[in-house]
Amino acid sequence: MEQAISQAKWNALKKRMQDLGLSEDDLTEEFIKGTGSGGQKINKTNSCVQISHAASGIVVKSQKSRSRAANRFFARRLLIEKLEEQVLGKESAKAKKIFKLKAQKRKRKKRAQEKVLAQKKLVGEKKDRRKKVSPQD
Repeated sequence: MEQAISQAKWNALKKRMQDLGLSEDDLTEEFIKGTGSGGQKINKTNSCVQISHAASGIVVKSQKSRSRAANRFFARRLLIEKLEEQVLGKESAKAKKIFKLKAQKRKRKKRAQEKVLAQKKLVGEKKDRRKKVSPQD
């Protein structure tokens, strides 16, 4: 059985909304029928939540859970993440995470390249040792 979203998480979400200057009055919330796998149940109930923010034009949908209350939370969280990315740009949490991953990949690529070059050098040295030494006159 699925658990409801805790009050602490809701409060943290509301604080993030306040930090962005976003109020519930700015949002338009609709409950629509879900799509995708799930059979007859998903097609009959309006558990999918669609939230639109008129000022920014951002529209998000959440169908993560079968619970409408949980989907309301997830949709708001997704909207806040998109707004933060739009407002804060490079300072947003998502942008920082992407930057960190790119740095890790650069380091990994550099180490792999160094390993390949070291192996090539080793093979070259082996070949040098196999060369016949010409008699010196």
